[in-house]
Amino acid sequence: QVQLVESGGGLAQAGGSLRLSCAASGRTFSSNPVGWFRQAPGKGREYVASISSSSGTIYYEDSVKGRFTISRDNAKNTVYLQMDALKPEDTAVYYCAAESLESGDYEYWGQGTQVTVSS
Repeated sequence: QVQLVESGGGLAQAGGSLRLSCAASGRTFSSNPVGWFRQAPGKGREYVASISSSSGTIYYEDSVKGRFTISRDNAKNTVYLQMDALKPEDTAVYYCAAESLESGDYEYWGQGTQVTVSS
């Protein structure tokens, strides 16, 4: 079983930056693809970015392309989301999730970290 813990959220001004971390415990998740998702107040959870186990395949949702960067350090069992040029519409609770190697579904979720961007 993989436990995920996000950190690094907080308050930023528009145009500013934050770096989120997703640390795994319980066992290594170096073989698992990992994604970042977010949920804004009153809205459903939406996909933000994802990264394959080897970092060879990376995808971004269109609204964050060129502003957010996903990366991972498998030696540290951690995935990162560098968020630059933040906008008020980036305000949300951000979650990381790891894919199950058996099902291919995102089965392991963290508790989320709040990101608030002021204008």
